[in-house]
Amino acid sequence: MFKFISKLFASEFESLDGIEFKLKYKQTPNAKLLDVRTPAEFKSGTIQGSVNVDVMSTGFKQAFVKLDKSKEYFLFCRSGARSATACKMMSSEGYKVYNLKGGISSWK
Repeated sequence: MFKFISKLFASEFESLDGIEFKLKYKQTPNAKLLDVRTPAEFKSGTIQGSVNVDVMSTGFKQAFVKLDKSKEYFLFCRSGARSATACKMMSSEGYKVYNLKGGISSWK
């Protein structure tokens, strides 16, 4: 019974290594790249084409609920931890999301 209930509220997303993440991103026609680091981190360098949505900001949920659910989102941060948190939040709201395992340095 508890397993059934926990599955109802479980969030679903994939954590992909750098090669898998980049390949999947390039093969997904409706893909959007989200950098969930702070604005300062984003300004210091990011992956070309990404949009900054800071997972640590109080407005994170308000920002992501405005995103189109018909798109697939590829999230990254410095190490993969914050983006995994963001993936959990977004997937629980019905978004299709992927996490870059190992963070931005895994994108080669």
